[in-house]
Amino acid sequence: MHGEYKVPGGKLVVVDLDDVDGRISGFRLAGDFFLEPDDALPLIDAAVNGLAVDTDAVGIADAVRRALPEGAVLLGFSPEAVAVAVRRALSKASSWADYDWQLIHSGPESPQMQLALDEVLTNEVGEGRRKPTLRIWEWDEPAVVIGSFQSVKNEVDRANAAKYGFEVVRRISGGGAMFMDAGSVITYSLYAPASLVQGMSFADSYAFLDEWVILALRSLGIEAIYQPLNDISSAKGKIGGAAQKRLGNGAVLHHATMSYDMDGEKMVQVLRIGREKMSDKGTKSAAKRVDPLRSQTGLTRAEIIDRLVQTFTGLYGAAPSEITADERAKAEELVRTKFETPAWLNRVP
Repeated sequence: MHGEYKVPGGKLVVVDLDDVDGRISGFRLAGDFFLEPDDALPLIDAAVNGLAVDTDAVGIADAVRRALPEGAVLLGFSPEAVAVAVRRALSKASSWADYDWQLIHSGPESPQMQLALDEVLTNEVGEGRRKPTLRIWEWDEPAVVIGSFQSVKNEVDRANAAKYGFEVVRRISGGGAMFMDAGSVITYSLYAPASLVQGMSFADSYAFLDEWVILALRSLGIEAIYQPLNDISSAKGKIGGAAQKRLGNGAVLHHATMSYDMDGEKMVQVLRIGREKMSDKGTKSAAKRVDPLRSQTGLTRAEIIDRLVQTFTGLYGAAPSEITADERAKAEELVRTKFETPAWLNRVP
């Protein structure tokens, strides 16, 4: 069995192993990481060999950590990274290169249609009718997109939302509210088989699925980092956040919104962002929490999107694709029966 795990912001961890009578056998660790002293490598191999194949990631990481000699230095990886690679090998996880990716970048859609397309396209990938896909959203009207489990009245000032023309909609993934003014955000969705993140915790999978974005932003001169659980940030402030939904048919939806040109004052009038959340982020003003990509790069929104696409296709390849007539029809039906209904929006009043 073979497993790989590219540590976000770090190095590639590669493992090979066998399952012999329910025990890990013939384990070998490799990768482009740095490890001192040299004899720590066979000690790690020995620590993993003999573990039960159902040992969880915590148990594997603990075994690796206990085997390390005092003063050992691990650069670009960690015992937890080894554990993820082992679990991915044992669960026969796939990698980015195992798929023929597709790219959709079409015209603007209504807020409800964007959310319906996310659900439909994720389902299509899970059912095998669509190849794994990256979709870049276009957005020409203001909206607040709240998470699946958020309370409408706790998150949104409905009077101010109406005053500024912001429609309130609810998505199928969890996480926080997305303040999406026309032309002011960059949003993308990944529709992928769940096997791509097999063996990873939710926290690990967030950073793993957005690593290409971090690389793209860094290529534009932004000191981008991934801040657990789901924030894309820089030294100058938060850039955006991601959310995720895993469906029962074996597909995962991962989407993120990054601020391009944020009106922070308008945002704090429309969103009810509490003092506790602000203090947790180490700032007193929500308007200062989000540092737009425009101010950090001086580039147009289109130019930044082009770099995102170039980075993704350069790493994983992606053929141009479109929303099919059948997919659109399914999404339109979901808009009618779900996303534009008061019952869905107010499922958590």
